[in-house]
Amino acid sequence: MTHEPHCHDFQKGAADALNNDQLQELLNRTLKNGFQKKRLNGMARLPEYDQLRDQARDLKNHILDHLDAYLERFELEVQKAGGHMHWAEDGDQARAIIGDICKKVGAKTVTKGKSMIAEEIDLNDYLAEQGIEPIETDLGEYIIQLRNELPSHIIAPAFHLSKNQVAETFREHHQHLDADRSLEEPTTLLNEARKELRDRFLKADVGITGANFLVAETGTAMIVTNEGNGDLTQCLPPVHIALTSIDKVVPTLEDATLLLRLLARTATGQEQSVYNTFFTGPKREGDLDGPDEFHIVLLDNGRTELLGSEFRDILRCIRCGACINHCPVYGVTSGHAYGWVYPGPMGSVLTPFFVGIEEAHLLPSASTFCGRCQDVCPVRIPLPDLLRNWRNRAFAVGKPGGAQRLALKVWAMLAQRPGLYHVTARFKIWAMKSLAGKRGHFKWFIGAGGWTKARDLPAPQGGTFQSRYQKGER
Repeated sequence: MTHEPHCHDFQKGAADALNNDQLQELLNRTLKNGFQKKRLNGMARLPEYDQLRDQARDLKNHILDHLDAYLERFELEVQKAGGHMHWAEDGDQARAIIGDICKKVGAKTVTKGKSMIAEEIDLNDYLAEQGIEPIETDLGEYIIQLRNELPSHIIAPAFHLSKNQVAETFREHHQHLDADRSLEEPTTLLNEARKELRDRFLKADVGITGANFLVAETGTAMIVTNEGNGDLTQCLPPVHIALTSIDKVVPTLEDATLLLRLLARTATGQEQSVYNTFFTGPKREGDLDGPDEFHIVLLDNGRTELLGSEFRDILRCIRCGACINHCPVYGVTSGHAYGWVYPGPMGSVLTPFFVGIEEAHLLPSASTFCGRCQDVCPVRIPLPDLLRNWRNRAFAVGKPGGAQRLALKVWAMLAQRPGLYHVTARFKIWAMKSLAGKRGHFKWFIGAGGWTKARDLPAPQGGTFQSRYQKGER
């Protein structure tokens, strides 16, 4: 069975988000007064932060230049440690591999740590179709699984929900508990989720996690969490499957720690995540815990194609979410507007690749090109450049069409004729000033309905930029 990714209309999703007052309040509180301030505080406590960013960029570029060699070394070390390595070309193969492992051990329930790769290949739906119950154990992922929603952020999947909405969700799905119980306090909600999941951890037949990094020299996979659910998922069930992508490999343990110094600070402002868990192979003789079987499912899903394209730099991404947290477009639309797994600037680069530029052509244009995403990226990915590349590809396949395409053609024609451009610009400024009159602004103007719907459009002041520059005005 093939699961095709789908991306809905960004403009509709954005409009819905802008009209949601509760969401706007949560966005402002979580991003501007939360993640952004915490990142700045985390940077301030690490004077060599920018130097580490340069080192991380160079390290990731080196890895991409020698990706095949490091992946082969990683496979060898995994096998030496008693683990099993599985290569998956696409989502169908990855799902089939995981399904076969689960069937061989007669799995009925699977606990899952947070994994964007599992979201990418729609793993939960596949497992359910095979008669295997997937149970998300990250608190945010658990909440949105109950609500049958996609995550709205790669590190805070349920931040778009209020405390009251979470309480309503728990009352709806935890009907075996006292209907009159109080769910006013966040700690009460947390404790209820913990109690519900504890028995699931103990009875799970298979645990599935992602992996933040794969260490080639030791065959080690590692995950970072703040809740400890990843540890319980990988060490309690008899079988552990780590599902991840080929770009997560690093040469040495020291390289992994370099990236760890940046990851938590850039994401949440922490010195490091609460749990940084390294796991190498299955349980050995004398070990107190750990799985009897350890499997790595390594997914390509087109990443080798990305490696040879003008979008190669996106493979440096360590999934910290900083570009999302600082994007002014995401800051008012939230993740669901982007229509698929990966939101924000990094999603606007990845999603057109996975779902096709014809369907996702609006996402590269969902950017002000202010450059904040590049400024905050811990591995210095030139996200605005990658978005421009997608805009070029979109234009080449006829997207956008209609009036937008005609307007671009008219502008291009004028831009290639400076004399005509200057005359036209002067005329437009004169016309707009005349139409605005003493008001000095427009409550409606042709082609600017999106702006004037919520605010007035000021009339131009003075002459054109070129004329003012020639007169020496600054």
